[in-house]
Amino acid sequence: MDDFKNLENASVDDLKAIAKGQADIASKVGDHLIAHLSLLKGDFGGFPIDRYDHCIQAATRAFNDKRSAEYVVCALFHDIGDTLAPYNHAEVVAEMLRPFIDDRHYFIVQRHGVFQGYYFWGKLGLDRNARDQYRDSPYYDDTVEFCEKYDSPSFDKDYPNLPIETFRPLIDEVLKSPKQASVYTAIFNKA
Repeated sequence: MDDFKNLENASVDDLKAIAKGQADIASKVGDHLIAHLSLLKGDFGGFPIDRYDHCIQAATRAFNDKRSAEYVVCALFHDIGDTLAPYNHAEVVAEMLRPFIDDRHYFIVQRHGVFQGYYFWGKLGLDRNARDQYRDSPYYDDTVEFCEKYDSPSFDKDYPNLPIETFRPLIDEVLKSPKQASVYTAIFNKA
């Protein structure tokens, strides 16, 4: 790599080294998501509990209801985009998880912000029924349920949250390999 200056002039050995490095990064996605989730500790945003505990609580509720690993992982990470993208956090998180989740879970994560508005937007003079623009989606009822059972009630400071370690096996299971193949999948497989 001594002569490496750009991708166009990279040697096959350079590209193999890059693919190996990228595959190593990809193998640590769970660690990176947990680290980013930890950034929400102490970020109350006006709520009675911080955003970290909110995410843990949503995942705990889903876990206690024996939801699938994919569902619990989506509940765990549904708001980690708040610090990076406060104006479109749901869409950002959905894209981060996209390679690993099915269309139903993707829709739930991607649209949960609008669906969550049902519970409070009317009090602010906004359209609490904005979620109805998605009524024709096959995942409408699933997203209503996610907000009703897991997102909206998960601001309870007295709720007994499970420790993050509880979710690690589920995270590893969901993130072990992408469901959605991409050009990057092919590159990582060359490593």
